[in-house]
Amino acid sequence: MDDGGSERRRNGAHKRPRLEDVAARVGLSTASVSLVLRGVTGPSERTRQRVLKAAADLGYQVDRTASTLASRRSRLLGVMVDVHRPFHAELVEHLHTAAEEVGYDLVLSTLTRTRGEQTAVETLLAFRSEALILLGPTSPADTLAALDTKAPVIAVGRRIADAALDVVRTADDDGVGQIVDHLVGLGHREIVYVDGGKGVIATDRRRGYRAAMRRHGLDAYIRILHGDHTEGAGERAARKLLDGGGLPTAVVTYNDQSAIGVLAAFARAGVPVPGQVSVVGYDDDTLSRLSCFNLTTVSQGAREQARYAVTAAVERLDEHRTEPREVVLTPRLVLRGTTALPPA
Repeated sequence: MDDGGSERRRNGAHKRPRLEDVAARVGLSTASVSLVLRGVTGPSERTRQRVLKAAADLGYQVDRTASTLASRRSRLLGVMVDVHRPFHAELVEHLHTAAEEVGYDLVLSTLTRTRGEQTAVETLLAFRSEALILLGPTSPADTLAALDTKAPVIAVGRRIADAALDVVRTADDDGVGQIVDHLVGLGHREIVYVDGGKGVIATDRRRGYRAAMRRHGLDAYIRILHGDHTEGAGERAARKLLDGGGLPTAVVTYNDQSAIGVLAAFARAGVPVPGQVSVVGYDDDTLSRLSCFNLTTVSQGAREQARYAVTAAVERLDEHRTEPREVVLTPRLVLRGTTALPPA
């Protein structure tokens, strides 16, 4: 029995199979074969399977460059992602799946310590991204609005007030409020919050902490420590608590990375979690689910955010929607092993 590789060698080792070759193999028109290979509905399932098998046997690959030039569209969604945030990596995975289902692909451009949002966005536009999905952007609203005149912008994870932009986010203040409600329900009163620094997302989560503490009549216990989104910030905050004499019974952090830093510092100091101090993060990223951390946290619904973001992009590009839309998802508290009753 001959295989596809042998056939390709007979046809010439350096001859790249063409669409016409696949069509000839199955006895169909090139138009019908093209519909199947582009994932367009219409051909029967039997026809689709025949075409896909023939393409695989011949080693045919879709020439994205040629199809792009022919349609004058790239069908690329540009995604700005912070390489230091595990939650962004999870969002990208779900964005890929959602985009492929509707015939789009992604171009990624990263934020690093030396590469800012402007450079990341310019790269996405240079690669002919038709729409921009920006994960946790920090640029001013008017800057994002100006960018939206070049390509549709979908801001993910951040509230943007008074700007005609598409936004997909969770209610961050509500998420932190759920944490405080849970801890108070367990009997905690001394609940410290490790902040996330500047930016709208950090502001919303900080406001959620303050509002929830006041709602429970715990104004006198409100305490916010300086921090950011890194593990190092969590470690520094924990050391400040350790050096201050008396520890609180619970620590809530801006995100899971910061919470992991708190856990590391407490572990080195011999402070049992949750026996002496309960710790809660935010994001429900992949690290929080590891058995070594088993972190109580808040899920932002990465899969749902990704699907809504891709849907928004497609509506802008293919359905020509012009009115901005904000999708606000309800976050969900995820109980794991780092919270318990306060010590007697």
